[in-house]
Amino acid sequence: MSEDHQPHAADAVWHAHLHHTGHDELTEDTAQTPGMRRFEAISGRRSGSRNIWMGKNHVGPGMVTSDHHHGKAETGIYVVSGNPVFVFLEDDVERRIETQPGDYVYVPPWVPHREENPDPGNEAVVVIARTQIVPGSRPM
Repeated sequence: MSEDHQPHAADAVWHAHLHHTGHDELTEDTAQTPGMRRFEAISGRRSGSRNIWMGKNHVGPGMVTSDHHHGKAETGIYVVSGNPVFVFLEDDVERRIETQPGDYVYVPPWVPHREENPDPGNEAVVVIARTQIVPGSRPM
């Protein structure tokens, strides 16, 4: 066989399939943080993803989540609705990032933080994408 006709590992990606998770197919069967509801859409367990976890978080009206971090994972957050506030420490001083729909927030690995929803009448909804260290792992 000539070199031009040898199968290449890169050719295999052309035979992989896309995975679709409908808006009504998200599951709460994932790690949860008190004060929010987390819905899993894309993960190693659900879609075969090897490097990302993606889902949606709802923070209820007036709720404050517990302090948490995402371990080794990097996290990108997109604000869908509401005005969630992201709270963390910087040089031992509490910092607050106030957001609105359309904003993005980056959370580096191991950074403790919490989400707050100051609105007493409406929930805040964000979409989260984070690196996934182990296929099928659940986010922290």
